Amino acid sequence: MGQPQVFQFPLIPFKKTNTMENQKQSKDTDRRTFLKNLGIISAAGFFGTGILNTACGASTSGNTNGNNKIPGIALVGLGGYATGQLAPALQETKHCKLTGIVTGTPAKEEQWMKKYNIPRKNVYNYNNFDSIADNDDIDIIYIVLPNSMHAEYSIRAAKAGKHVICEKPMTTTVEDARAIIKACKENNVKLSVGYRLHFEPHHLRAMELGQTEEMGKVLNTDAAFSFVLNNKSWRLDKQMAGGGPLMDIGIYTIQGACYTKGQWPVEVEARYGEVTKPELFNSVEQSISFTLKYPDGTTSKHNTSYADNANYLKTTAENGWWELKPAYNYSHISGTTTEGEMNFSNVNQQARQMDAFALSIIRDTPILATGDMGLRDMMILEAIYQSADTEKPVSLDLSGLYIPRYNIHHEVNKLI
Repeated sequence: MGQPQVFQFPLIPFKKTNTMENQKQSKDTDRRTFLKNLGIISAAGFFGTGILNTACGASTSGNTNGNNKIPGIALVGLGGYATGQLAPALQETKHCKLTGIVTGTPAKEEQWMKKYNIPRKNVYNYNNFDSIADNDDIDIIYIVLPNSMHAEYSIRAAKAGKHVICEKPMTTTVEDARAIIKACKENNVKLSVGYRLHFEPHHLRAMELGQTEEMGKVLNTDAAFSFVLNNKSWRLDKQMAGGGPLMDIGIYTIQGACYTKGQWPVEVEARYGEVTKPELFNSVEQSISFTLKYPDGTTSKHNTSYADNANYLKTTAENGWWELKPAYNYSHISGTTTEGEMNFSNVNQQARQMDAFALSIIRDTPILATGDMGLRDMMILEAIYQSADTEKPVSLDLSGLYIPRYNIHHEVNKLI
């Protein structure tokens, strides 16, 4: 192994601001071309100094909901995920509701208005998007566009004074991730990334086992997420996707390993896999394998591919092991430990994710899937690509970035 290259980024200072700017951006883009307020436990004693001011990647005080109004969500981009997962989930949410849409396809406007009883005044396209600032029915904007469009529309949503959920990956570059965080802070709105598995009981149990060392210290984690992609799509366009399976699904394995450990990696080493379908994979990687090294010297091994099938998160500790398999599905996740099956019911992950974010607005509870976390993942992803490109290990300095703790996750999830 060669000497690692240092991959370091200066941190944005977390400076709280109370200004609100409803600025308009003229650029038109067509898509187609918490507990502290509840009194459960004191913030100082439970969360530690400063966590409530930094965890969100945006001010946690933000625009809290003082009139007990149920926050309304507008979905931006009505593709497969919004149609098949988010909109149905919003029929099950308790603390937020679907009140608006943004689409560049006129036919979808009529379909969604009829199906979800959305009034015409709450329907927008990419040309009049910025006028959403004047609509009090919409409190949260959920960006569900191709990856390369996340930054533009997250920033425009923040400038419109709306709280932001940005689907993962947060962006295609570290620079853009920082820009989103900055915009949300400057406009005093909350920010979250669409990491649904922070609200899924099997993953919460894996987090608990790892962070509490219930079975002893974690020794290693092995994670993979792959599926076979046979047709051209925007996911195979580097300009739109930012990368291949690593950006799309490999990010789940990074998430799982990191919150199991409760640590951020300090070094990565990666290699691209063989390209067996050059007609498809001439822009992004077909597969990639990588190893993350943590401050305590342990490692996690990862593989992700668009030419294979795999779906698991397995961790070995000093006195036992646990595995989620399948680990990353929208439903039917299953878990096993040394002691037997994990007996958890499956939940609507997206509904819980959006409800948790709504509670952060209504009650100022902590945000679990923060902008900080999205930035961290972009830094890791860029380092993985750099290592694969150079075939050398790359060092990471993620000091100062929020680390998700099981105890906070447990308390927030109890409130949903």
